[in-house]
Amino acid sequence: MTPPAGSLMDHCTHLTVFTNMILKIHPDNPQGRHIDRVVECLRDGGVIIYPTDTVYGLGCDINNKKAVERICRIKGIDPKKSHLSCVCEDLAIIGTYANHVTTPMYKLMKAALPGPYTFILEASKMIPKHFQHKKTFGIRVADHSIPKILCEQLGNPIASISLPMDENQPEFSNDPELIYQRYMKEVDIVVDCGVGGIAASTVIDLSNGEQDIEVIREGKGSLEEIGLVF
Repeated sequence: MTPPAGSLMDHCTHLTVFTNMILKIHPDNPQGRHIDRVVECLRDGGVIIYPTDTVYGLGCDINNKKAVERICRIKGIDPKKSHLSCVCEDLAIIGTYANHVTTPMYKLMKAALPGPYTFILEASKMIPKHFQHKKTFGIRVADHSIPKILCEQLGNPIASISLPMDENQPEFSNDPELIYQRYMKEVDIVVDCGVGGIAASTVIDLSNGEQDIEVIREGKGSLEEIGLVF
């Protein structure tokens, strides 16, 4: 049951007091009032589940330490050992968050993004303080309207990690209504854009430079399509 309209801050900060919400948003023509509601929730420190061009993921404002810690608790991981990605509207953020991005590295990312790839880069000192224990960070620019418009209107990247995938019950990771049933007491909003994918992004480590590229995980993104053949 979707809660009545009211103070979204209440919806986002008092998990145990009320029922949280699922919002159906059309990916090709997103309803502005729903987008505004999700963005306000993120600004208030909320945690959402939202679609990408690969799988549904947990997300929050990257600058909100408590929200990042909430995601880690939901995922069951240590915040200091977590591998949350930085989901952005475009590649502009690497000028702030990354060190030593060479022209060949940038061209590779430009060829791949937006798309189903995560690139690991050397982190700069400008990355949010709660990530500064990490020497690297992952950047994602999803080929999907919802993360793009959320980042654009929020004005910050989204700290994100994929939902846990149960191979025996994949529908609990890609069907928004079932996702809502499972996570309704742990997150503030589930963004429903229809059934999502089950293939995660391809993860490519560029943190050691273009001469030492490492493929951490082959996922939905094709290596051949971006000219990476080993």
